[in-house]
Amino acid sequence: MKAFEKHKQNLKYNHGDKGLEIYSYKTLVAYTIGSKTLIQPEYYSQSTQKHINYAAKYFDLKLIKLF
Repeated sequence: MKAFEKHKQNLKYNHGDKGLEIYSYKTLVAYTIGSKTLIQPEYYSQSTQKHINYAAKYFDLKLIKLF
């Protein structure tokens, strides 16, 4: 897994089975579908949501929440 420039300890990403996968506190919290969309399957805490929002902006992806 690779670390982001910001939130280095708790926010990581990897290219895995679901494409680009975003991990917050070692939990898979979002993944890509195609090349422009980041999927967030469920609700997370405020700090984890900040991580997801940062990752979406970092990779220039549209965030879609499925909850």
